[in-house]
Amino acid sequence: MRTPAARGQSTPRELTRVSDRLSFVYLERCVVHRDANAITADDADGTVHIPAATIGALLLGPGTRITHQAMSVLGECGAGVVWVGENSVRYYASGRALTRSSGLAEAQAAAWANRRSRIDVARAMYRTRFPDEDPAGLTRHELLGREGTRVKECYRRESLRTGVRWHGRRYTPGDFASGDTPNQAVTAAAQCMYGIAHAVVAALGCSPALGFVHSGHELSFVLDVADLYKTDVGIPAAFDAAADGDEDIAARTRRALRDRNRETRLLDRCVDDIKRLLAPYGRYGSGEEEADRVDLQTDRDGRVAGGRNHSHEVEGW
Repeated sequence: MRTPAARGQSTPRELTRVSDRLSFVYLERCVVHRDANAITADDADGTVHIPAATIGALLLGPGTRITHQAMSVLGECGAGVVWVGENSVRYYASGRALTRSSGLAEAQAAAWANRRSRIDVARAMYRTRFPDEDPAGLTRHELLGREGTRVKECYRRESLRTGVRWHGRRYTPGDFASGDTPNQAVTAAAQCMYGIAHAVVAALGCSPALGFVHSGHELSFVLDVADLYKTDVGIPAAFDAAADGDEDIAARTRRALRDRNRETRLLDRCVDDIKRLLAPYGRYGSGEEEADRVDLQTDRDGRVAGGRNHSHEVEGW
């Protein structure tokens, strides 16, 4: 097996395979540096090498420091980097698209800019979450009401499945410890899900801000995508962790979520669902997502090749 240092640089075609990556890697109380195409994590127990191109999202917990060179290789590989606050309550993420095409971003913008297609995508998202219901014709208010009911049902179902007592969702922003154990677990799971969704959205070149259900926030679309998997991935993992006791609930929730992400092939689903939801509104899916070129826009939504002078093609010049 080749070491990370001996591994060649990935091509754009290889880098687009975000679905093949680990959903997230969590580090705390260590120094993160670069060694060739890998990042290294140094702590009192030694050094661990992690190939940067295998990471979907890198979660940096309390006590971590990261070098400029490490951020450079993570940026080149399109990995999301998430600074996680105490108990995984707050985060900051950055990343670079793995795709060389703007196809998905243009499809997202086209769908978002039209009020009718915007609600059509919101209905399609609801159908993705709850395939046993048909949301056709529902207003946004009706969608929100039904979604709230289904999430409450999920909490009750998971409480019965695991034996964890549930008294309702209670979370005070900035005060992780104010919630009981199952609420803390749900919060920790949600923050990890946001990091994963942000990494996929950034890797595919979409805008994190142009949401179809959420609105007005820089991460509206990230919240939309994360919510697609709330009831079958995030909440069950949180209750599994809460069922094992109160101690170190945030860390145990992350581990439970990581296992469930692997079992459900979450990154595969994220990539496929985003492409499916946006494909009707753009050229994405025609092979252009793998193109590494710059075109120029012309009349009637046409395109001509960039990197050349077109003056001879204009009459009178």
